[in-house]
Amino acid sequence: MKVYQKKVTIPEDIMNINISFYPDVFFLFVSHSFPGTNIFLKQLKEKFKNAILIGCSTSGEIIGDEVLDATISLTAIKFEKTKIKIFDIDFNSYEIEGNSYKTGCSISESISSKDLQHIFIFSDSVIGNGTQLFNGINSKLNKNVGITGGIAGGNNGANTPFIIHDGTVKTQKIIALGLYGNDLKIGIGCRGGWDSFGIERKVTKSKDNIIYELDGQPALDIYKSFLGDKAKNLPNSTLTFPLSIRNKNNKTPVVRAVVDINEQERSLILIGKILEESYVRGMKANIDRLINGAEEAAVVCKESSKNKQELALIVSCTGRRLVMKQLVDEEVEAVNEVLGNNIYITGFYSHGEISPFNKLSPCVLHNQTFSLTTISE
Repeated sequence: MKVYQKKVTIPEDIMNINISFYPDVFFLFVSHSFPGTNIFLKQLKEKFKNAILIGCSTSGEIIGDEVLDATISLTAIKFEKTKIKIFDIDFNSYEIEGNSYKTGCSISESISSKDLQHIFIFSDSVIGNGTQLFNGINSKLNKNVGITGGIAGGNNGANTPFIIHDGTVKTQKIIALGLYGNDLKIGIGCRGGWDSFGIERKVTKSKDNIIYELDGQPALDIYKSFLGDKAKNLPNSTLTFPLSIRNKNNKTPVVRAVVDINEQERSLILIGKILEESYVRGMKANIDRLINGAEEAAVVCKESSKNKQELALIVSCTGRRLVMKQLVDEEVEAVNEVLGNNIYITGFYSHGEISPFNKLSPCVLHNQTFSLTTISE
């Protein structure tokens, strides 16, 4: 496995991409502020016609131990023994919201093979019912197949998130990259680092991604009681107070961001569908714990893949960056400290993280979480 990386700051940097091998795939994580994305992608595709170009927009690009803006984080990979295949679904060709499970089945059926080892998934938006989508994907795959990726980032809603496929910027798509071969070694780690507080509350009324009632009371009233004095800063303070949510049959919770509130309905609007009879608990930010969460994810990756890791892909939530501010580099540096300075690191800040909690658990959609995938041959 060969890896080449470059921090691209202007389209003309295409002239300075001198790779000693012909890549199978480019991972490209692109700022909305980059000047000339389409021009650069077109030139890159012309230069490497047979390579797969895959990636998405970001709320911050990661390369090495840096978190950047207004750049493209470019990583080129040449596999020595691993085969790859790309598959995409156009949102407009599926009724995604009503057929999330069927869509997931379609993805896995198209990409599945007996030697499939891992799938990277990128999307420009939260895909209908994310839970059912990944249930559909998982239902058709061997349990040993890992799935990681993320939802494209943006600048706080000011720009439309996008994915990169076939050398162009596209929207309303899910992209899946399959990696095949027994020589491929994958490590997966996913952690949060948020502190839980208060008691669990049962979701007694919800619809899709909206919670109306907790323990029979208006959900917004309960949420404000979690926040105390911080409630006066709503909706801005929601980023530092996500919710821990688990369904009645699952002891392992996922973190969900509260993306908005409805004062008139006294409801909470989250990313992802929330089932009635789920359990909700308040969470709050602790910067040291967030950084420790990234470190723990790296430790899990290192322990789950005994081979020397050659490349690490980070997908971390936009909300974490907004909380940590100028200290955000420290969660990336924590990964370097665990995995060593010889590993290549790429990634982005996202609107949702796609990952299992560890290599052998089912894949789910997270918010406010730090996910890490390591690759080696």
